[in-house]
Amino acid sequence: MRKPALLALVGVAALALTIGAPAPSSAPARSARRPFTVVEATISEMRVAMEQGRVTSRQIVTQYLTRIATYEDKLNAVITVNPRALAEADARDRELRQGTVRGPLHGIPVALKDNIHTTDIPTTGGALAFDGLVPPYEATLTKNLRNTGAIIIAKTGMTELANWVAGGPTPMPGNYNALTGYGINPYDPRRDPREATFDGRPALATGGSSSGIGTAASFWAANVGTETSGSILSPANANMLAAVKPTVGRISRYGIIPITGDQDTAGPMARTVGDAAIMLGVLESASSDPNDPATSTCQPPPGRDYTRFLDRRALKGARIGIPRAFYYEKTTPLGAKEPRGGLNAEQTKVMADAITILRQQGATIIDPADIPTVLDNNPKHNVLLWSTCSGAADAKGKDEDCSVVFKYGMKRDFNRWLASLGDAAPLKTLAELRRWNAAHQKAGAIKYGQSKLDISDEMDLEADRLRYEGDRAKDLALAGTDGIDAVMKAERLDALLFPGGSGAAIAAKPGYPTVMVPFGMVPNAPTPPFPEGFNAKPAPFGVSFTGLACSEPRLLALAYAFEQATKRRVPPAAVP
Repeated sequence: MRKPALLALVGVAALALTIGAPAPSSAPARSARRPFTVVEATISEMRVAMEQGRVTSRQIVTQYLTRIATYEDKLNAVITVNPRALAEADARDRELRQGTVRGPLHGIPVALKDNIHTTDIPTTGGALAFDGLVPPYEATLTKNLRNTGAIIIAKTGMTELANWVAGGPTPMPGNYNALTGYGINPYDPRRDPREATFDGRPALATGGSSSGIGTAASFWAANVGTETSGSILSPANANMLAAVKPTVGRISRYGIIPITGDQDTAGPMARTVGDAAIMLGVLESASSDPNDPATSTCQPPPGRDYTRFLDRRALKGARIGIPRAFYYEKTTPLGAKEPRGGLNAEQTKVMADAITILRQQGATIIDPADIPTVLDNNPKHNVLLWSTCSGAADAKGKDEDCSVVFKYGMKRDFNRWLASLGDAAPLKTLAELRRWNAAHQKAGAIKYGQSKLDISDEMDLEADRLRYEGDRAKDLALAGTDGIDAVMKAERLDALLFPGGSGAAIAAKPGYPTVMVPFGMVPNAPTPPFPEGFNAKPAPFGVSFTGLACSEPRLLALAYAFEQATKRRVPPAAVP
């Protein structure tokens, strides 16, 4: 249901919560017990509380719905709320009373990015053209969640079509879509007051196309995002969340609106590494999915249980590389006019603090552990000089120095996705979507244009195949074989440590995994600056551990040990 109906649902839920609550006991121990609250509660804490009879799934869902109703107008984290969330909670409660526990998420409310299929809640991608679309089949990961007892409480806001609509010259801001507008960061829930960007966007960025807003604000226990290049890691970093961007193929992509199957993946976002590990095991299938051949890439651990790898001592003896060039310090590629990358003074201080803690925990720090293709003096073999084509300036005839993998893959895979909808598809091709958007611009479509869709649709899937294959091979060489692989193998590394989500793009090309950990805060000081008198709140700034394909168990161990040694996450004060 859309948000106007939410208050009525919450009113009924609150009444039922009161009527259905257990009668108070006169026993001193029970009367002294504090009421259970979902705010900042972990999945394990909720599971234990339900099993002990301290709270029911219905009560948990009601608390979350009440928080959505209270703060949603401020944050705009939701596209659709599941109108059957309470009924599903009742069913999970009945099963629990009968001794049936479906799995680690039994009775736990989670949210899905709105490009992930559900057959009882619309899946829109945030696009006006898909408003109200109910797909004829569920995503594999949706089935996995429900099979383990999870309640899909809502579909989250997102950048429209995972931010493959508008690039230059007027790029779409993160977490904007035509259906619900802008998502707002709970760590500073105000609009950008600067004249040049005074269009409703947040003063504090919310990150990539997946939304971490509702998880940060305790609207649900955790959420599932999707990433092609940064859209799990960036919002996790911006909203002080833990997250796993898995190896491509670890989680089935069947039933997810695509950009390109070469890099697309779903992954969990949560408030703790432990919760992210639980979610990863649920999202992964027990065996490969015949609808997604990439799912044969990695083998799941026994019982799909990633919590077995969570070891406080995992950093002792670990070899962690610091990719200084570009990611920490400015670098000028040969032939470039200006230096690129680097951290500001505050970010540098946060990362120095993180490295000190890693050493204190027994890790061996390899510094620098630079990525060879970042420093390569051959312009044709320097990853900094090889971008992804992504806007009008990268249309055909102007795309010699960028990879066409995204724009080619979008046309190929988006048209396949539309075909999979059968009669439910409101449109049949990417070309039809572009025409529909143009015809409905006054109704709110393509506020920022559709230059990314335009450069995708101009691709000829047959005539441009060789160009695509060559660019894909170059992506894999510069980012993978001659890049991350080379430094990790030469230095025998367990992981590379990147500031925030800065390593997302290079790791995404070969499909490598990364785990994000909440850690620090830095000033929010954009260029041009905020006007005098606007007291910007600090921005979250995490650290991320990146490894080679299928290394999630080791990365989770390192991330968990770091998290437990630091415990720097703080909840957003604006939504207590």
